[in-house]
Amino acid sequence: MRHLCQVTGLNQNYTSRVGTPYHVQIEDRGPIVDAASELWVRRVNVIVYANYGEPNARIIYGRDHDFPDVRSQEHNRVMEQQIQELAVGARDVVEEREDRQVRRVKALLREYHQTKSEEAKREFEEINAFYPFVFSRAFSDLRQEKGRSAVEPVPEAAEPEAALEPVHTVYPLDAALRERVLEIERVAFELSEDVGQLKAKGRADDILLQTCNKLLGRARDNLRSESPDFAARRLEMTRNSLVTAWRQVRALLLRA
Repeated sequence: MRHLCQVTGLNQNYTSRVGTPYHVQIEDRGPIVDAASELWVRRVNVIVYANYGEPNARIIYGRDHDFPDVRSQEHNRVMEQQIQELAVGARDVVEEREDRQVRRVKALLREYHQTKSEEAKREFEEINAFYPFVFSRAFSDLRQEKGRSAVEPVPEAAEPEAALEPVHTVYPLDAALRERVLEIERVAFELSEDVGQLKAKGRADDILLQTCNKLLGRARDNLRSESPDFAARRLEMTRNSLVTAWRQVRALLLRA
């Protein structure tokens, strides 16, 4: 019965507005037991590759989406529609991400023009190496702004940090490691949500909050690391710590 509760996924090449080639891959994994919650779910996986088809291609976005484990042909039709909507959402993520990158590059170019900062130069050169179309758009925008004002570009008011390009999760190309990264992200999200609910009910003590915040911060740091020791053992330890904390918080929340 389980093998009948899967639908055809999606593989779609996509070019962003600035010209970067992407590939959106969506897979319906069907009914599975979530390792953290130990509950049956219908899981759909979304992965986006940047610079698809190029030697420097990498995964820049990955997300698992869990749906109710309903085993019927009617629900399969619902999942087919969900996959199409997830594809649209993935492209929206790409465009929003590149908009932030363009603003970031423009801010770095302005900073370098004013201060000759080697740090700013190094950062926009790194972006140019991986996202040349993003850099080209940012540089073009600055030239147009300069032409309209007929003066040298001046620094704009600093944008809120959240509006600029954040540091993103590194998704390994190795399927097993990537699966562990996605699981860590799922558990971290659930833990954050449940801690918020526990705080709202006034049932979260300071020690518990400090412990959870420390674990979540450590997990974010681990998932942003591009070092070669980005390996199974470290990911396994991170996952186990989060799951233990999440189950403790979930038990407190259920009692509350």
